[in-house]
Amino acid sequence: MPYVENRIVHDADSHLMELPDALDDYLDATLRAKYDALPKLRTQPRNADYVERARTQQSDPDFREGADENILLRKNYEALGAFRREDRPRALDQLGFTSQLIFTTWCLGNFDLDQSGDLELCYGVAQAHNRMMADFCSVDRRFLATGYVPLVDFARAICIAQDAIRLGCKALLIPSRCPPGHSPSHIAFEPLWALAQEAGLPIVFHVGGEEKLPPDYFQNGLPRVKDFHGGEENFTSVSFMPIPYSVQLTLCALIIDGVLDRYPHLRFGAIELGASWVPSWMRFMDSAAGAFIKNEPRLQKLSMRPSEFVRRQVRVTPYPHEDVGWIIANSGEQVCMFSSDYPHIEGGRNPLKRFNDSLAQTPPQAVQRFFCDNFVDLMGRGLSVA
Repeated sequence: MPYVENRIVHDADSHLMELPDALDDYLDATLRAKYDALPKLRTQPRNADYVERARTQQSDPDFREGADENILLRKNYEALGAFRREDRPRALDQLGFTSQLIFTTWCLGNFDLDQSGDLELCYGVAQAHNRMMADFCSVDRRFLATGYVPLVDFARAICIAQDAIRLGCKALLIPSRCPPGHSPSHIAFEPLWALAQEAGLPIVFHVGGEEKLPPDYFQNGLPRVKDFHGGEENFTSVSFMPIPYSVQLTLCALIIDGVLDRYPHLRFGAIELGASWVPSWMRFMDSAAGAFIKNEPRLQKLSMRPSEFVRRQVRVTPYPHEDVGWIIANSGEQVCMFSSDYPHIEGGRNPLKRFNDSLAQTPPQAVQRFFCDNFVDLMGRGLSVA
């Protein structure tokens, strides 16, 4: 039986688990030498033997026979549809979600090219990623591909966004960290916001595109802490803390510089960046606007308070360990959305139960918005044509 039954639940965060050669067939041939000379950019997990074992498992009839009953127990490469495109519809049938917004896993690291200064390679890898994602999601109309748009160059950003839309991507992913040399709210990006609004597609942020914890914090004179994957590359209790800082600043700049005011139908999604920060962030922006409005014409021009733009246009996915009922009560029922993070281990084995438990005292209308309506609002025409 499907994990979700008798209700409509949209999944605002799921992932493709790329194999090491995932971009090879999609990268422009003129960039292959540059790409291959930078092995750190390859979609390469830590343990190649693990990947090969998973590839063998996914072709083993006995292993595949147990896929349905283990739909939320098998994680990463062992999960059904993790990297085999033809298996993903079966996985979604077993999950029971109405649709899934699908993100990369390993290409998030490739996006460090935003800071490299090599614009040709930066946008070439982004375009290869977009081709790959659109191809993977084309197997089923319920899958919504995200296309990456680096913001380091104004003209190239518009071009790659146009290409991502042409390929069939249903959301435009931008980094939450500030691009070098200019704000993400720079007026030269006006055509990008106009393009997305006209297409009825959202702008989204995802964990991996933020400024990381300064490495000096790890030098505490004690043994290095392992994360829940067993390595040192991902979240720990301290490196977890700055994850939402970049998206807070970037969205603040977009709101205060009037982007959301000028494009009232444009939606923004903050995905896998947590949500406990949202209520205080909304109040803090309102406080900043009140403190500086006398001397800042941009604040005087805003048609609403910053927090009101958030409720109208920003949608956020909480982690399953967060108190979603409290977040909704203090930010508004318009903001939060359900996500599974399938097939990543961070999503847990029973996200529906964890969210339901947290929402036990939340009004039914707000619960409906969390599991369904806020995602529909975020995705706009990207979902209606899926």
